[in-house]
Amino acid sequence: MQARLKHVAISSNENERAREFYEALFGMKRDQGNVVTDGYVGMNVNGRGAGRQAGLDHFGFEVDDVQRIFANVEDNWPTVHYLKRPASRPFAAIGMHDPAGNVFDLSQAGMENRRGVYADAPGIENRHPRHITHVVLRAVDPSTVAAFYQDVLGLREEPKATDDPNTYLSDGSVTFVISPWRIADFAGTGVERPALDHIGFEVESMEAFKADLDRLVATEPRLAPRTLKSEEGAIRLSLLSRCRYGQLQLVDPDGVLLDISEKPR
Repeated sequence: MQARLKHVAISSNENERAREFYEALFGMKRDQGNVVTDGYVGMNVNGRGAGRQAGLDHFGFEVDDVQRIFANVEDNWPTVHYLKRPASRPFAAIGMHDPAGNVFDLSQAGMENRRGVYADAPGIENRHPRHITHVVLRAVDPSTVAAFYQDVLGLREEPKATDDPNTYLSDGSVTFVISPWRIADFAGTGVERPALDHIGFEVESMEAFKADLDRLVATEPRLAPRTLKSEEGAIRLSLLSRCRYGQLQLVDPDGVLLDISEKPR
């Protein structure tokens, strides 16, 4: 059975404010520790540790058999390695990386690290009206990276337009998008390293979401999304807007890029 993308993590300079933002605007619920959830995917909003880069940090998959994944990696992906994580992590029993060095977590039912929403393992029917639908990763060699996630984690490639350079991998509920990283895309603005790019949310009504956003800005200005009013900021938002799902682009209070789309009627 294929893996399920059930975990994302943010490294934040102001993790309490960031968690409040996701609770207030997206209806995510506080779980234990640093975790909020959309009812299906858990999001860890961790305080930024010494030497850690801030922003969208990593993601994680729930799998049925980690030993089978280890065997596949050892046989077919000799440059990929894995590591047992500290017991203090509520999801991550195992850390692994892909061929490009992007780190992700692996968890399996019954592992000692699982706590809270991760131990409960809620099904897709439990997710909230406003929920995570996709996560985007930029890679220099997207075809190799995409092949790894298909082979090792069983993600299925979705159809796309012939001129679309992205690869869309689905676990049946959440889409993992592998997008080419080209330095030329950052002309006129700061160059960002190949890494996780943004999180996509689906909302029940764009009209209702925008009304809630306006209300949040008016009543809780400390939770307002960050604005990118400079010319460089406009270029970065333009790059974000290329995502085929997005209808509205936001930046959370700590700088994480978000892509918002309305549930299809």
